[in-house]
Amino acid sequence: MLEDSPNTRVDAVLAKLGKALENGDIDAAVNLFQTDCYWRDLATFTWNLKTLEGHDQIRDMLTTQLASIGPSLFRQDEKEMATANDGVIDGWFSFETQVARGYGHIRIKNGLIWTLLTTMSELKGHEEPKGLNRPMGAEHGHDPNRKTWAEKRLQEAAELGYKTQPYVVIIGGGQGGIALGARLRQLGVPTIIIEKNERAGDSWRKRYKSLCLHDPVWYDHLPYIPFPENWPVFAPKDKIGDWLEMYTKVMELNYWSSTACKSAQYDEATKEWTVVVERDGEEVVLKPKQLVLATGMSGKANVPKFKGQDIFKGEQQHSSQHPGPDAYRGKKVVVIGSNNSAHDICAALWEGGADVTMVQRSSTHIVRSDSLMEIGLGDLYSERAVASGVTTRKADLIFASLPYRIMHEFQIPLYDKMREKDAKFYADLEKAGFMLDWGADGSGLFMKYLRRGSGYYIDVGACDLIIDGSIKLKSGSDVDHLTEDAVVLKDGTVLPADLVVYATGYGSMNGWAADLISKDVANKVGKCWGLGSDTPKDPGPWEGEQRNMWKPTQQEGLWFHGGNLHQSRHYSQYLSLQLKARQVGLDTPVYGLQKPHHLG
Repeated sequence: MLEDSPNTRVDAVLAKLGKALENGDIDAAVNLFQTDCYWRDLATFTWNLKTLEGHDQIRDMLTTQLASIGPSLFRQDEKEMATANDGVIDGWFSFETQVARGYGHIRIKNGLIWTLLTTMSELKGHEEPKGLNRPMGAEHGHDPNRKTWAEKRLQEAAELGYKTQPYVVIIGGGQGGIALGARLRQLGVPTIIIEKNERAGDSWRKRYKSLCLHDPVWYDHLPYIPFPENWPVFAPKDKIGDWLEMYTKVMELNYWSSTACKSAQYDEATKEWTVVVERDGEEVVLKPKQLVLATGMSGKANVPKFKGQDIFKGEQQHSSQHPGPDAYRGKKVVVIGSNNSAHDICAALWEGGADVTMVQRSSTHIVRSDSLMEIGLGDLYSERAVASGVTTRKADLIFASLPYRIMHEFQIPLYDKMREKDAKFYADLEKAGFMLDWGADGSGLFMKYLRRGSGYYIDVGACDLIIDGSIKLKSGSDVDHLTEDAVVLKDGTVLPADLVVYATGYGSMNGWAADLISKDVANKVGKCWGLGSDTPKDPGPWEGEQRNMWKPTQQEGLWFHGGNLHQSRHYSQYLSLQLKARQVGLDTPVYGLQKPHHLG
């Protein structure tokens, strides 16, 4: 019957929720949620990225925030039909607050809200100039003092940072800094992006030549300009580099390449940063109100210290510095590590004629690329998903609607399917001596990425080389020391080497804050990334969101932006709106500011 349709049920719950919130009836609002419930808010109610778990946390947030937020107009999205599966009704809705318009997702179980997602779409009176509000470009009429679009752009670029000051400075001009810079540009926030490399995209171009995206194209679009329909599924690094360079130009970003950031200091009295950079051989002092570190989610290169590194006569490189295999034909290479970069580098070295050995010190999660595409990503990010009406925006919101506390429950069945599908592949890997794992709870790659940002490899061919012995494998023993010409493991194994590559990952992003600002500020902010899941390399307590990412930190005016292309695209929306709100002087009462529990 129509009255029992998913749409009708969503309408009924939204009407009750909207009425309770508009009337300030917190108890009535809380009682609309089942006991085991989650409300994930991206900037609208909390001016934070915050997941509330259970009645008590929702009640506390509403008690603190409701009066100042003033939510209203909860309405189901007529363009998106609600659906019902396995006793759960999914629906989409729009709403407003006093200062913003929002969009959300709701899951209903047994007539009560199970999960709620509320996200900020735009600020009232500060909408992006698009659609009917796009700029004219041409100025019709007559004006002897007329300046062309290009002349105005050149003037802006020449004066910003010298005659006029940016409101935001972004340190790091990779994919994260560029995506955020584009969002801020459309919101009219004066922004300068600082990049040490000569060209936008060099952070990709300068890596080893076999580097490709392991994520598919549908997952990797940048804001505003999606990749064209003939773009390769897995983009090679140089194509990504060229795309980023093109993007900075057509999006008219104030991008200061070949510029080094030397220091940053915050003045608590003036609420302003002093950022000293070196550009074109001279020091330039910038005075932004907001500073964003977009130096990469993985932070600083982690180079382990082993006895004998000072006497080793060959080359030693971190994976981020490895140029590729061309100079190492016929050479003996030892790669320390067994995650994505280690596999990619080993495979390219083997193809280049090197004698390469991988040292696997701890277990690694492996998932085959085609299985990940089909089972792990296919419903959200694929040509199949696009054909069924799942746009990039919708896919991002579906993924965001799953609270981190229960996300592993959705992931485990997918990885069980992959394990079954590729059973012979995994048996062959283990027979070769490779140590496999499936994450702390069997939830696989995405949870490992969110919890620790490491510990996995998306197989695009290197595993076959391990299975057949082309890439030699030494697993289960760590490095003890280096000699003049070899790596010696703790079990006594001697691995002759002309080159040692440390594919040993990265430290926390707040390491950059320690270098640029101070150790005190880095410790004040605490560790970046991770959920507090109390699994390996993600110590508790539980946070429920990525630590310090895309949201206010304990250091006023300091923000962190990073992650893969998907996260750079999606979360740049909420970070840019938080920054815009501060620029125009809106009241932004932050609820649940994260406390630092780990120094990084």
